[in-house]
Amino acid sequence: MVIGSARDIVEECGVARFLFVDFPLGNPCGKPWDRGMQDAIASAALDLLERAYVPRTTIQRPEIWNPSDDLGWRDNFMRVDYSNRAALARAGQARRRAQAAAKAGQSDG
Repeated sequence: MVIGSARDIVEECGVARFLFVDFPLGNPCGKPWDRGMQDAIASAALDLLERAYVPRTTIQRPEIWNPSDDLGWRDNFMRVDYSNRAALARAGQARRRAQAAAKAGQSDG
């Protein structure tokens, strides 16, 4: 049983049961902090696990990531351009510093 967003990749692998959710990668169970959406997706996955009797069954969920932009998230998801390049570079540097500090702290203790 796989809950995922990369339909072409997961179906190519030939999993027995696949619940496809058309959301940005890393968010197959719904929007962060949207418990209702997450519960609905998890419930659908359990239902598929119980009821799919043929191999390679794929079911697509009807949820929409952002109804106000009708799948426009695809145009902006993980977009890097001149308007955000410097901010993303700073965020990446801060993340690398935090990871190095965490790693250094783990080796001390």
